[in-house]
Amino acid sequence: MGDTGDAGGPGRTGASEALERELRALVRGEVDFSAGARALTTMDASNYRRVPYGVVAPRDAEDVAAALAVCREHGVPVVPRGGGTSIAGQATGTGVVLDFTRHLRSLLSVDVEARTAVVQPGLVLDVLREAVRPYGLTFGPDPSTHSRCTLGGMIGNNACGSHSVAYGTTADNVHGLVVVSGGGEPLRLGQGWTGAPAGLRDFTERHLAALRTGYPQDLPRRISGYAMDALLPERGTDLARAFCGSEGTLGVLTEATVRLVEMPVARALAVLGYPDESAAAEAAPALLAYGPLTVEGMAADLVRDGAGLPRGGAWLFVETGGATPVEALARARELVRAAAPLDAAVVTDPAGQRALWRVREDAAGTATRMPDGTEAWPGWEDCAVPPARLGPYLRDFRALLREHGLRGTPYGHFGDGCVHVRIDFDLMSTAGVARFRRFSEELADLVAAHGGSLSGEHGDGQARAELLPKMYGDELVALFGQFKDVWDPAGLLNPGMLARPARLDENLRFAVLPRRPVDVEFGYPQDGGDFSAAVRRCVGVAKCRTTEASSGGGVMCPSFRATGEEAHSTRGRARLLHEMLAGEVVTGGWRSPEVRDALDLCLSCKGCRSDCPVGVDMATYKAEFLHHHYRGRPRPASHYAMGRLPRWLRLAAPWARSLNALVRVRPLAALVKRLAGIAPERGLPVLAGETFGGWVKGRPAGDLPVSAGLWPDTFTDHLSPQVGRAAVRVLEAAGVGVTVPSGRVCCGLTYVSTGQLTRARAVLRRTLDAVEPLLDRGLPVVVLEPSCAAALRTDLPELLPDDPRAARLAAAVRTFAQALEECAPEWIPPYVGRAVVGQTHCHQHAVLGDAAERRLRERAGLTGVLSGGCCGLAGNFGFERGHWEVSVACAEDELLPAVRAAEPGTEVLADGFSCRTQLEQLAGRRARHLAEVLAEGLPGEG
Repeated sequence: MGDTGDAGGPGRTGASEALERELRALVRGEVDFSAGARALTTMDASNYRRVPYGVVAPRDAEDVAAALAVCREHGVPVVPRGGGTSIAGQATGTGVVLDFTRHLRSLLSVDVEARTAVVQPGLVLDVLREAVRPYGLTFGPDPSTHSRCTLGGMIGNNACGSHSVAYGTTADNVHGLVVVSGGGEPLRLGQGWTGAPAGLRDFTERHLAALRTGYPQDLPRRISGYAMDALLPERGTDLARAFCGSEGTLGVLTEATVRLVEMPVARALAVLGYPDESAAAEAAPALLAYGPLTVEGMAADLVRDGAGLPRGGAWLFVETGGATPVEALARARELVRAAAPLDAAVVTDPAGQRALWRVREDAAGTATRMPDGTEAWPGWEDCAVPPARLGPYLRDFRALLREHGLRGTPYGHFGDGCVHVRIDFDLMSTAGVARFRRFSEELADLVAAHGGSLSGEHGDGQARAELLPKMYGDELVALFGQFKDVWDPAGLLNPGMLARPARLDENLRFAVLPRRPVDVEFGYPQDGGDFSAAVRRCVGVAKCRTTEASSGGGVMCPSFRATGEEAHSTRGRARLLHEMLAGEVVTGGWRSPEVRDALDLCLSCKGCRSDCPVGVDMATYKAEFLHHHYRGRPRPASHYAMGRLPRWLRLAAPWARSLNALVRVRPLAALVKRLAGIAPERGLPVLAGETFGGWVKGRPAGDLPVSAGLWPDTFTDHLSPQVGRAAVRVLEAAGVGVTVPSGRVCCGLTYVSTGQLTRARAVLRRTLDAVEPLLDRGLPVVVLEPSCAAALRTDLPELLPDDPRAARLAAAVRTFAQALEECAPEWIPPYVGRAVVGQTHCHQHAVLGDAAERRLRERAGLTGVLSGGCCGLAGNFGFERGHWEVSVACAEDELLPAVRAAEPGTEVLADGFSCRTQLEQLAGRRARHLAEVLAEGLPGEG
């Protein structure tokens, strides 16, 4: 089949309903034709969007064969899909999407002596690498999406990664494959003709001359087109290699035997600085003689501040290996001497290396925004030329960009001549799309002129397949169609890719979005006030789709790590919002139940705001959605109870002791929880007998001059006033006199997180009135509760962009440790001398940073690293009915195991009230704010 349009259209038809019934009858895995499932799979990480009939998650190879048989009978296309991180559109399609990430994701066996592993297609690369690490082995290819890409997707796209100069492409590391052809035949592919589909040998023998002369030579990253030359007898008639890179168009992979390689015992990373990327590119080929593991390049435009790189406008990341750390270091230093860079740094510390590699790996996301915030897109993401031609090619590429008035910053695998780049195409207007097409055609000519490949890593997909004649000529491209027909005579598999391709300017995912800004409540200052632009930030690289414990103290995405469901990832929610704005598949607009249900398990942890390479802020999008979704109609009980918590706590304060006694009566507590929408498993927090505000009013005035304001947040005031009292004692011991706002103040957090944005605005305007005297005095404002500090820093100015006081208050906010550094830089904290365990608050990690806290802990002799991840309580989330299991799963991801593993006497630190509550209720451990620990160490306090 050659149909590449919206088969069946976005709505349901009688044909799709019949297809669904037959699939449900024959497939044991899940069959989901709902609007939500379809919306989640309309896009991958490319510029393209195609609407499927539905999604099937096969349980085994028999399910795959059954699904193919049903689809063949109905004439419906099939698209195999792994992690959905493809950049050329090949993981999108009409018809039925086969999702291998739910069931077919096992590591079946490892043969250490033979250095092979048998894997299923949905196995995530990092899961394989972790499993074979104890044997000193790894899988060589390692694209930047290694924490979420699947082996099936890597085989389909012939993925490579940063270590390809040492280990080659995926095709170089595949031993044998088990596939189901489009005609339904089970095939075992290896070397030799055994297992080949009928007619393939005859096809090859008839076209030997074309296969021998039609392919460019000496091009390590030739990924474009079908690798038909792997069937030549002098190449070993390698059927498995010929299948690699076929992008799901020849057969459906159900099992693979892959080769493993020995890991270096030790590694060193040399980062070499050059004036620009052309200079870096020209230096790269000479380094290959030293046997490096990587030669990666990137330019300064893609680097966030404070990345710790040596001086330069572009860098090469060159990794060396050795049998010992000394040997790896010696090789790195030798390489630096030979390279003669502008500046250089050699890093042997594993943590330091990981931090620098994250800079390189995040480029796929950071490249989607120009330094001025302009959007940039894939489409010409990974051309490759012979490494010796890379410098001249980049100069010509830059000239072509200027000629078309476009911008982009190259990066990528310079040692293999492979360049990634995101370009600021205008894909929203007719004129912009026409320019995108003209540029693509001219760049294809340029790549061919340099002897290169249109794709050097991610495959052709819809982005480049139309232009393959410029690289291979019409004769060889015509053979691509015949080659596909041998494997897939009905044209069932991923039509529109590679053979008889769709046009590169069809099916663009932006075409369905509204052209006028949507009426919204937040300001979205980084997106020009346009909610559609904010949603477009998600390009699909899926850093949020990892189930591993967050490395380096990261947070994103706790709900996906708990559920493993795409709908509960940041990317999945962004996709549903995209489809909500499009209005074709998700048709309910702001009242959409599909979007509501996906956002229900978003913890509003804000982890994506910092951890997502493009800064998607799902907590804000959720608040926006809830505001519109419930406007003018009843809300869940928890919104009235916990969303308006500051009001209820203020009213309850005079009767705190009596209320505490009443809720200790179990039937009464159960009734309160049921009426308030609180999970029955949750304990109700104890109200303070004396509020922090009451304590402040009752204490005598100090002699210190006032140099900071202290924010009496709701949680400190009514639920943990001991934190406020401790903070006052420490600040005064440091010589910092504090004052508390005289009026009623609130950051509006609970109103924002439940989408009560009209009320939040009213609360915040009243707060600004009360705090204005502090602002007029230019005082920093110390906020002890990290979530409240983050709300004041981000939500306040975005909800009240018209009030200059909002920006002033946001700029004045300081954490406890930041205030001590700023107001008392010479003060020496009491030496506590104790190991610590616990967690950096999600909002602090995402918005405020914890560098000052780390320095303060170090000066106080508090040793140890706080974990990443999320505690799982996250304000109202963990209290709400229906969230208990996910809340516990989030806590069990990192926080609770770290606390349980701590030695006796270890101090449990948690600056957030939610984190402390979760630890008390799930682990039976009392955690304390850093202020409390320091206050205990003050003279006379111990």
